[in-house]
Amino acid sequence: MIKVGVVGFGLAGKVFHSPFIRMVDGFELTAIMRRSGEVDPKYPGVQFVRTLNELLAIPDLQLVVVATPNDTHVPVATQALEAGKHVVIDKPFTPTLHEAEQLVALAKKQKRIVTVFQNRRWDGDFLTVRKIMNECSLGRVVIYESHFDRFRPNLRGSWHEKPIPGMGLMFDLAPHLIDQALVLFGPPDALSADLRKERDGTQVDDAFDITFFYPGLRALLRGSPVTAAPGPRFWICGTTGTYSKYGLDPQEDAMKAGGDPTVPDWGREPEEMWGNLTTAEGITPVPTIPGNYRPYYENVRDAILGRAEIAVTPEQALNVMRVMELSAESSRNGCRIKWTH
Repeated sequence: MIKVGVVGFGLAGKVFHSPFIRMVDGFELTAIMRRSGEVDPKYPGVQFVRTLNELLAIPDLQLVVVATPNDTHVPVATQALEAGKHVVIDKPFTPTLHEAEQLVALAKKQKRIVTVFQNRRWDGDFLTVRKIMNECSLGRVVIYESHFDRFRPNLRGSWHEKPIPGMGLMFDLAPHLIDQALVLFGPPDALSADLRKERDGTQVDDAFDITFFYPGLRALLRGSPVTAAPGPRFWICGTTGTYSKYGLDPQEDAMKAGGDPTVPDWGREPEEMWGNLTTAEGITPVPTIPGNYRPYYENVRDAILGRAEIAVTPEQALNVMRVMELSAESSRNGCRIKWTH
């Protein structure tokens, strides 16, 4: 059994990490670091500790999952790697590309895995997009739009809204959309971005438009907190058809509502939420492949055991951070920037 410790027990720790870690054969959720609050009765047998030092001192702990506020990712991950642990970091990987490069170098030195939690590669809608594109159902893709729209016009006073590095909607949601686009198309030739403040009183950028430029293809990634009528989650146009899909993967809302990811129909969307494939012959509903975040952690387990390569590689994590930094530069200067390594 691989003993796992989760650092942080807010939304990320409760909803996205701990429940799925417990589902994976070969993983033992051994400890959760929670600075305050009571022991959660949903986790009998799991040791709740108050400090990172306590968690790292647990015998034979092999994997540490960092689910803390963005500005603490680097120091927590650094301490875990220096203690000889493998590390999963919730997105964003780090506040800066330089810090990301330092973590990757440290993991290599320690001969340990460091990866980022890009769980939305296992969203049902993205699994469906990959299937459609692998089957060439759209012909040659020329326009790819990926939206993460929300209607949260009022500030909540959370740590996400503090004017410190690594905060704002760009760091909250853009890593998902960037990673998905890079998985589909690879690094672009160039990119441009517009990062802005849309809500009254916000101290951080809370909306973004990022465009990737490829030969014959444009990929637009967009996020906004003031979309009462959200646009399509995916809108992909090709030479033989268009795929359009509205609505978000249901797993997050289901987990927030206390859902059980072990049920047979987990991640399955109702038919009315399916996307449509439109061609010259007409409109065809496309069943959404059920999403499930468990395979992410199954891959982490297999990589630790030497049975598989890690799915979300350090190089991919660095590429996402490179896009984030180039996007900020593009927005500041109002220009298109060539992709650089």
